[in-house]
Amino acid sequence: MKEHKEPLKKGTKAPDFSLKVTPDQTVSLSDFAGKPVILAFYPADFSPVCGGEMMLFNEILSELKKYKAVMLGISVDNVWSHLAFAKERNLHFPLLSDFNPKGRVSKLYNSYHEEDGVSERSLYLIDKAGKIAWGYISPIGINPGADGVLKALENLSGARKK
Repeated sequence: MKEHKEPLKKGTKAPDFSLKVTPDQTVSLSDFAGKPVILAFYPADFSPVCGGEMMLFNEILSELKKYKAVMLGISVDNVWSHLAFAKERNLHFPLLSDFNPKGRVSKLYNSYHEEDGVSERSLYLIDKAGKIAWGYISPIGINPGADGVLKALENLSGARKK
């Protein structure tokens, strides 16, 4: 039985990275300094669970914007796959390609499934100072939903829902 991976610890400096979002554009974590950033690592474009998870985040983008949070999806699929997936699912946040070298950024976040060569299904909330505020690694076949990251965002902002 595969051991369950643990996310990077709260308070750890989030590893910076630059990944392709289109064939000729890159996005870096440092581009969003001063804003909370949600990283959603996922195994594959067009898989049923991943499609549902990414669409869920797409549906709550307005909620995330209330916290001035930035949403980024990351998998080892190439940019062309991401572009087709985002278009088919009408996604309104960037999907970053951890394709070459394969899984380099996923590995930095303890989110690479070596056996299958895909990103683990994991979520991270990075605070305005660039530190891990919350992390969760889900079983690969289960959509973790958005409740955990929304609660972490609330806690980060000091807001309490009644």
